[in-house]
Amino acid sequence: MTPRAIITGAAGLIGQYLVKTASRWAPGWDVQGLSRAELELTEKSNLEERIHALKPDLLIHCAALSRTKACEQDPEQARRINVEVTAHLAQLCQDIPFIFLSSGEVFDGKTGWYSEADEPNPINVYGQTKLEAEQAVLQSPSHTVVRIVLTAGTSETGDRSFVEDMCRIAKSGKDVTLYADEFRCPLPAGVIARAIWELVDHKQPGLYHLGGSERLSRWEIGETLQPWCPELKGHLIKGSSRDHVGSPRPADLSLRCNKIQRLLSFRIPGFREWLAGRSRRGADPWDYLDEGV
Repeated sequence: MTPRAIITGAAGLIGQYLVKTASRWAPGWDVQGLSRAELELTEKSNLEERIHALKPDLLIHCAALSRTKACEQDPEQARRINVEVTAHLAQLCQDIPFIFLSSGEVFDGKTGWYSEADEPNPINVYGQTKLEAEQAVLQSPSHTVVRIVLTAGTSETGDRSFVEDMCRIAKSGKDVTLYADEFRCPLPAGVIARAIWELVDHKQPGLYHLGGSERLSRWEIGETLQPWCPELKGHLIKGSSRDHVGSPRPADLSLRCNKIQRLLSFRIPGFREWLAGRSRRGADPWDYLDEGV
């Protein structure tokens, strides 16, 4: 029988890409996506019943409360979704491979270029809940945690990626303030999906970092996107994190990805490199079925 893979958070950005690219990168799998509309993960009895009925051979857990502001406003809900659901799923999948998508937000952002060996020190609720979930997942030697930072792409709902957020604000006629002293290593969702499917094939569980090979400020990211998102022109404002008001934000979440890079059949690109390559080819940078490099 064809092995079955379940993707939670299938209506989210990375979940969508994992499901839609499975025919290319995971042809040996029967892939089924679960969205919140199909299954409320916080309802434990229903969750157990559904997982037992589906009998997965692999579960990739993408679902989360990932908006930092929402986590700060409702820490109990954040913990329920990000920690308790993850721990419960990991327990239900203790006998099969389980891949959990975590975040570089587990770090405080004071140094940057974090490796898997660096000590986490979250400064916001989202990061804290992701760290607690990681600890639950990694209790099993057959389970995997993949930390990501900033994902580009397009979603069916149009509100799942930072690119979509920026464009939506600009289209409304408002300015978008981008900090020139806040750094990330963005990566397109298509690359993340391909890397995760390859990680599945390698069957080497553990903790991995997965981010773009280029460290960019938020401001540099916005400038890079302007040719692809003309609505941003005239609406980008260079700012500083020193003036930030709101949820705590780590200054530098660049990640070292040497560990996962050694397993992959392709080189993880930088964000500007990725977009430049798509420009030369005249290709859609967010195409679900692009070759992923």
